[in-house]
Amino acid sequence: MTETERKVLDVLDTLRIPYVRHDHPPVFTVEDADRYWTELRGTHCKNLFLRNKKGNHHYLVVAPTSRDIDLRRLNGILGEDRLSFGSPERLMRCLGLEPGSVSPFGLINDAPKEVRVIVDQDLRNSRFLGFHPNINTVTLDISFEDFERFLAWSGHEVRYLNLQG
Repeated sequence: MTETERKVLDVLDTLRIPYVRHDHPPVFTVEDADRYWTELRGTHCKNLFLRNKKGNHHYLVVAPTSRDIDLRRLNGILGEDRLSFGSPERLMRCLGLEPGSVSPFGLINDAPKEVRVIVDQDLRNSRFLGFHPNINTVTLDISFEDFERFLAWSGHEVRYLNLQG
């Protein structure tokens, strides 16, 4: 177990959030991960790290892997000029993560609370969700209610939006 994963598990343990741990080979895309997520109880999630054109707003978008995210539509909803994917360097600076390991658990590393969290409202219908513990060789199953508890603990701004394109 890496120090990165241990940090996440320590927070979950402190919050008394139960999880089921699934080991798998490294995955970098949803397509890669789908091959190894057959045993997950919950909704498979994708997590997009985005920035606005000026680079002064950062977003973590959490949605089911089946959801296509229309960035132009999201621009309008959020009142942004143009959203694009954050660079690997920006991802490391803001969330302490590498590409392929993007997860809401990266919020642990965002002490200044710079990243705003956007959650697809359809996830509220899921009993369980699957996320990497900030490394792409493990996926954790947690309940949706516990996911919300983690987000509240993180202190980040969270918005639930209809991301259906």
